[in-house]
Amino acid sequence: MACRSGCCCGSGPINEDNARFLLLALFIVIYLLCGAAVFSALEHPKEREAKERWAQRFEHFSQKYNLSKKDLNNFLRNYEEANVAGIRVDAIRPRWDFTGAFYFVGTVVSTIGFGMTTPATVGGKVFLMFYGLLGCAATILFFNLFLERVITVIAFVLKSCYERRRNKAVLPQNGRQVSDGGGAGGELAGWKPSVYCVMLILGAAAILVSCCASLMYSAAEGWGYLDSLYFCFVAFSTIGFGDMVSSQRVAYEGHATAAYRLGNFFFILTGVCCIYSLFNVISIVIKQVLNWLLRRLEGPCRCCFPRRGHHRHPRRNVVAPGHLRARRDPSIETDAINESETDTGRRLSGEMISMRDFLAANKVNLAIMQKQLSEMAVGNQRQSSSSSRQNGFSGGVGALGIMNNRLAETSVDR
Repeated sequence: MACRSGCCCGSGPINEDNARFLLLALFIVIYLLCGAAVFSALEHPKEREAKERWAQRFEHFSQKYNLSKKDLNNFLRNYEEANVAGIRVDAIRPRWDFTGAFYFVGTVVSTIGFGMTTPATVGGKVFLMFYGLLGCAATILFFNLFLERVITVIAFVLKSCYERRRNKAVLPQNGRQVSDGGGAGGELAGWKPSVYCVMLILGAAAILVSCCASLMYSAAEGWGYLDSLYFCFVAFSTIGFGDMVSSQRVAYEGHATAAYRLGNFFFILTGVCCIYSLFNVISIVIKQVLNWLLRRLEGPCRCCFPRRGHHRHPRRNVVAPGHLRARRDPSIETDAINESETDTGRRLSGEMISMRDFLAANKVNLAIMQKQLSEMAVGNQRQSSSSSRQNGFSGGVGALGIMNNRLAETSVDR
């Protein structure tokens, strides 16, 4: 129901960025509530059974060996302290030799944090705070640069396939191909792959790496294949519960301990990079869905969600109903031409950043970050759309910020 008198929110129109933020916060809260309900229904009965089973075993053990419950509890507390220090019932590799420490710092800088090894000394805890600050920042930068290069390769491959398919589609006349006047090279200069194609390719790569790694973990660790897949997702997504940790035995069968640990390092590094890249692309798709929901909400309540002026171009990569997207043909023209087109000619095909933009990303990321931090320090507002178009990037730093800018997901006027 549209608002006729005053604003239904009571505080005037909501900025688009704030509306998107509130909508995302609401989605996350609902998502958390749904997840809590599902996990509670699945895991809570198992927890009750485990508690009852442990109480029976505790009572039986104390009666069998004539031990008081107080003494037995004190002994179990001592074991818990030893467990934190890395002491286990089964023989495991040393935690704090050089190789064990290297494994530990790898879980720190990658933010996995399995938790099976933690510093126990005051000096180790203090050093970890400073070491993790720089290491985590450098690793996140590495993941961003990895994402840029992966999407550059994907864009190159998809562009080559598109160009080959386009050349085959041209019908020959009298032994010569029909030319459309502009030349394929010039028209394909600004071609960009669809964000959905990139998401599909990254998802397939993450699944392939996880499946191959699960085969290795099942054979080496003795885990079930489903448990190995579970470990791969927990480790590659840097969740790192610590209930299952790879490469913890002193030695493995077949005298292939060194090869297995090298393979473990390779799969964890590759898997984390793939999952991180996939998360970034999925976040762009989520943002598109939020933009589409905001457009749907503009009709019922125009005072809360201000309607965009007709001079604005529609945003790229908009998630719209299929019958609306089918009426517009994807454009493969350059960005300079698209900036001067009308609304009907605006590109809505879900295109991403072009290859030359990604190649230039590394040179401008640091300058953009310094510029944004300087503006935030002095309290200046973000520059207008003309200055944003000059540097070519706005709405974030790093690979995700670059893609967001090229997808025109920010509220800056174009």
